[in-house]
Amino acid sequence: MRFDNRKALRVRMDHRQPVNLMGSDGTWRRSCVLLDISDTGAKVEVEGTLDVLQAKEFFLVLSSTGLAYRRCELVWIDGTTAGVHFILANKKGQKAAAPLATAQQKPAASK
Repeated sequence: MRFDNRKALRVRMDHRQPVNLMGSDGTWRRSCVLLDISDTGAKVEVEGTLDVLQAKEFFLVLSSTGLAYRRCELVWIDGTTAGVHFILANKKGQKAAAPLATAQQKPAASK
């Protein structure tokens, strides 16, 4: 569903989806609720103070285990609601991480 004249297709959450914002150095974390998300960014409602969001980059942690996350930067704040833009590694001139080796791959034979 497209709304708010966005370029990317956004998905609005019908139920409260708990997520966290976390500093890139791991020194802070804020609980929040995901309001909508797209390929390029998200809108969240933040619990607690928003002063830590002035950091240049931070993570949007999407899973309780921390295995699903996106690196992002703040775009706007309106009260307790914030908009974030996802940062892609290849957009910053950095190489994307190499894929992990699978268990099916065999190690090179030693002579």
